Amino acid sequence: MKNTSIKNLVRKNILQLQPYISFRDHNEFNVPVMLDANESPFGECNRYPDSTQKKLKNRLAGLKNLSPSQIAIGNGSDELIDLIIKIFCEPKKNAILMMNPSFAMYAFYATINENKVLKLDLDENFEIIKNDFLKISADSSLKIFFLCSPNNPTGNSVDDIEFYLQNFNGIVVVDEAYIEFSGKKSSLELLDQYSNLIVLQTFSKAWGIAGARVGMAYASEEIINLINTVKAPYNVNVLSQELILKTLDDDNRLQDNVNNILIERAWLQEQFKEIECISKVFSTDANFFLIRMENIDNIYGKMLEEEILTSRRDPAIPGCIRINVGNREENEKLINLLKGI
Repeated sequence: MKNTSIKNLVRKNILQLQPYISFRDHNEFNVPVMLDANESPFGECNRYPDSTQKKLKNRLAGLKNLSPSQIAIGNGSDELIDLIIKIFCEPKKNAILMMNPSFAMYAFYATINENKVLKLDLDENFEIIKNDFLKISADSSLKIFFLCSPNNPTGNSVDDIEFYLQNFNGIVVVDEAYIEFSGKKSSLELLDQYSNLIVLQTFSKAWGIAGARVGMAYASEEIINLINTVKAPYNVNVLSQELILKTLDDDNRLQDNVNNILIERAWLQEQFKEIECISKVFSTDANFFLIRMENIDNIYGKMLEEEILTSRRDPAIPGCIRINVGNREENEKLINLLKGI
């Protein structure tokens, strides 16, 4: 980032906003009788969750070699994307930049916030053209650049993240929802060097806990304080926090999940080579494939008939379907169907 302080990027009303602080957020309050929050005294889940998610942040800090003050927890990464846009982008004035194609929710939340969305078209291999980036990033209305790596829906990783951190005069959000499948280094290693970096991760993919809706933002303490100021007081429920903490006690859960996905991904890749209706399988660092197929209308229809749901990506990406890696039974059903077409 080019000599711009974070405060200069934040909306003025956000800088003046006072966060909602629960009485229970104060460490000095540790009492057995809680009559402060108008909760029911009856029931198994009758108390509000810890709004600061202390236990979960402490566990994640140990895993990531960071301070708890560098971590914000969201109701999925989607909530964090929404909050980041609200913090830095003035409605009807500022813009976000995103790769095209990429994860649709960046544009979705920007549009809700009445922010312009500038799209950086990728080349034929779905890679960023750096000269195009330098031209478009000169737009003075831009506040945030969303980099999805590995990218959804294309599956490939973004190389040279530091180039974009150094040459974007705003916040760079690196969305690492699929990083565990890639074998690449996380951008978490760059947090100490770049004050304009936010890294998003999630429990929805490699951890296999999408139903809990828990995502994480890692950034400087200054940015995390802003996220905690804007977020809802009890944004992550008790059941989700307890489930994640229990899952983190299983030392083998993550690696076992990733290994199983990688085995199935490699098996699928070999099987795709024998299928005539597939014209191209794009390289992937994620738990899914982007595949170009002949006569996509017919193929997609037949998959639906056989109760196989995939993600059709045309017309945005002509002739393409995104298919995520399933278990062996699911994968065999898919391959047998495609071979029979």
